[in-house]
Amino acid sequence: MPQLGPYSLPNPYILAPMAGVSEMPFRVIAFRLGAALCPTELVSSQGLMRANQRTLKYLRYDAEVERPYSLQIYGGEPEAMARAAVVGREAGAQIIDINMGCPVKKVTKNGAGSALLCDPPRAARIVREIREATGLPVTCKIRSGWDVKSRNYLQMAAALQEAGCAALAIHPRTREQGYSGQADWSVIADLKRHFPDMPIIGNGDVKTPEDARRMRETTGCDFVMIGRAALGNPWIFRELLGGPPATPQERCALVLEHLRAHLDFVGDALGAVRSFRKQLAWYAHGLFGAAAFRAEVNALDAPGAVEDCVRRFFAAADTDAAGTSEEQDVDYRAALG
Repeated sequence: MPQLGPYSLPNPYILAPMAGVSEMPFRVIAFRLGAALCPTELVSSQGLMRANQRTLKYLRYDAEVERPYSLQIYGGEPEAMARAAVVGREAGAQIIDINMGCPVKKVTKNGAGSALLCDPPRAARIVREIREATGLPVTCKIRSGWDVKSRNYLQMAAALQEAGCAALAIHPRTREQGYSGQADWSVIADLKRHFPDMPIIGNGDVKTPEDARRMRETTGCDFVMIGRAALGNPWIFRELLGGPPATPQERCALVLEHLRAHLDFVGDALGAVRSFRKQLAWYAHGLFGAAAFRAEVNALDAPGAVEDCVRRFFAAADTDAAGTSEEQDVDYRAALG
C-alpha cells in the first residue's frame, strides 16, 4: 500500500483540493467512491489564526469517513502558518498541506500560494515551523516555477525535503501559465528522478482514468491528484479501481444526496442552491439535454424545485457522444485556482 507520512493509503489516487468544491460533502462522496485522500480546499491561515467564524466552517469534516483528514492552508508568514496549523490540528487535522501553487493574485500578492516559489528558504521555514508546532506530517503543492525563466521546482523540492516535507504535489505549469497550454509531465518525471525517496504526487491534465494510469506509468510518480476529471464525475475513483462508470440511476441518486448534504453544510437554502449550480452543470456535462437542464435549473431558487428538476433530468439522461462540444459552456476553472 502506498505510504504518505505515517499513513498507508489504499491506492494512489487523490482528490485535488479545489476552491468551492472540496468541502466536506464532496470529499465524503469521493472517499466513499475510492479516493485515497481528499484534502480540503485552501483555507486562509490568517482566518484560522484569528478564529474567523466563516473560515472555521471550512474545518468541518466527517471523522468516520475522512481518514486521514488533510487540511490545506495558505499564507506567507511562517509564524502565522504555524499558529493556523495548530488550530487545524486541534480541530482534527491529521495532515497539514501547504498551498504553494495557487496563481490567483489575491493570494500571491500577500506572498502566499505560488509567490512562495520565488522564496524557497521562506517556503522551507513554513514547513519546518508547522512540523515543530504540530508534530503532524506536512505536505506541499507547488508549480514548476513562477514563469518560464524561473522553473525552480528542483530547488523548491530540495529545500522542502530538507525541511521535512512528507510528500510533494507538483502541477507542471508555471504561475504565469495559469491553466493555459499543456501540463509538462516531464517535470513530474524529473522531480521523481531527483528525489526518489520523496513521495511525488503528479497533477495536471488528468481528464480520464486512462490519463491517470498513463501519468503514473510515464512519470513514475507515487500518486496522481485528480481535479477537473472528478468534477461531476466522482465515480472516476471507482473506475480507477476497476469499477463501472455511473448508471443514470446512480447519478441521479448521488446528485440528490450531494445537493441535500450541501444544503445542510451551507445552512442557508438560497445560498446553497445558488452555489450548487456549478456542481449541477458539471454533473450534467456530456449528457443529452445538458444545456437545457442548466438553463432551467439556473432559474430556480427553491430546493424542492431543484430536486424535482434533477429527478426529471438525471433519472433518464444518457451520455451524449458529442457532449464535449459544449465544454466551453461549462466553467471548470472556477474550482482550480
